[in-house]
Amino acid sequence: MIVLAIDTAGVDCAVAVYDAASGRVLGSVSETIGRGHAERLMAMIDEALDKADLTLSEMTRVAVTVGPGSFTGIRVGVAAARGLALALGVECVGVSTLSVLANLPAPGAPRTVLAAMNAHRDEVYAQTFENGEPSDEARVLGLDEFLSQAASDNVAVIGSAAALLTDKAAQTGPDHFPIEIVAALGAKAKAQGKPKPLYLRGPDAKPQTGFAVSRA
Repeated sequence: MIVLAIDTAGVDCAVAVYDAASGRVLGSVSETIGRGHAERLMAMIDEALDKADLTLSEMTRVAVTVGPGSFTGIRVGVAAARGLALALGVECVGVSTLSVLANLPAPGAPRTVLAAMNAHRDEVYAQTFENGEPSDEARVLGLDEFLSQAASDNVAVIGSAAALLTDKAAQTGPDHFPIEIVAALGAKAKAQGKPKPLYLRGPDAKPQTGFAVSRA
């Protein structure tokens, strides 16, 4: 299985070509761009394919981060992944950004990991994992509830929200989702039909109301 992995769920725009049989990334490109994923993504796919010395038609699966994360970025990645998979006639699978965080190296390799992203507005995106597998659903926690759940000695908190354990007012940096982990998880994921964005709350930007111009 050769996987084309895509991540646009955060500040990074990243693509990798991954050989599941050997467990190797054959070619990858990653840039921290913040915005503009739609304008950069297709060129980065070409760059990753060139590095792997493969063509798009040789991909046998497409994997994409589905969130939680940037509302606009997720839409860009999921739409591109679906379109490519449809054109190629291959499976498309979604990978949760929280599962990517849960598979980052943790001090002492604890059995229980709380993957937690600072969602701002005194909220945290969180999910618990046991030995790398989810043991509950991804959810939005209030800050106090998160601090309570993270207080256990046998739980390792992975992700930007970890900084909030020492300072409720901490200005945490963005989460990064290593594309090689996205690719490896995408290779192992079960077929799931069309991947859907994982939005745990609505977009921060909303259309204004009350300013419509009346028409005769």
